[in-house]
Formats: sequence, C-alpha cells, structure tokens
Amino acid sequence: MNAHVKDPTLWTDVGAVTDIPLRGARRVPSPRGDVAVFRTGDGRIFALRDACPHKGGPLSQGIVHGHAVTCPLHAMAIDLASGEFLGADRGKGCAPTVPLRVEDGRILLGSV
Repeated sequence: MNAHVKDPTLWTDVGAVTDIPLRGARRVPSPRGDVAVFRTGDGRIFALRDACPHKGGPLSQGIVHGHAVTCPLHAMAIDLASGEFLGADRGKGCAPTVPLRVEDGRILLGSV
C-alpha cells in the first residue's frame, strides 16, 4: 500500500491577486482553452473556463456581482463556485471550474 499520494495537480502562477480589481476578471490563456479568473467584492478568487455553456460567451468580460458572473452575451448568471447557472436558468448548463489556490498573494491555477 502506498501511504503517500502525490498531488497530481500542476500549479501555474498566473499573477498577483491585486492584478485583478475587486468585482473584476482576467482572461488567462491555457493549452486547454482560456480561463477566466474572477475576484469578488469580498476579495475571493474563482476560476472558470472562459466560455458560457449557453453560447460560448467570454465570461471574463461579464459583470461580477456577489459570487456570480453574468454572461455578456445573454445575461445568464453563473455561480462562480460551481459554474452552474442561477435562477430560472438553473440546470441548463455548467461552466467547468478550474482548480486554484492563493499562496503569498499569488494566484496559482491547477491542471491535472
């Protein structure tokens, strides 16, 4: 039996938390497609694939409110923690979340 399991995630530093304004977002290119990194009004950081599951709109260009972002194409609100649509659109799709962590004020995105 292997008692020590190695973390399969590769972490990439994509910038400082302060590079993203409160209630703002940044697009980060990745080999697996663009990632939208969000900073909420309370300073929390989230990451989703930068494509709305409805029509592929760039979520990084949406409006961040609370812990959600509204797609700039069709005004569909998406929960930043789960990627799920909110409200009347719940159950109509999901934007994949991207693993992340914050260390010493730096944002690290993960890929397995």
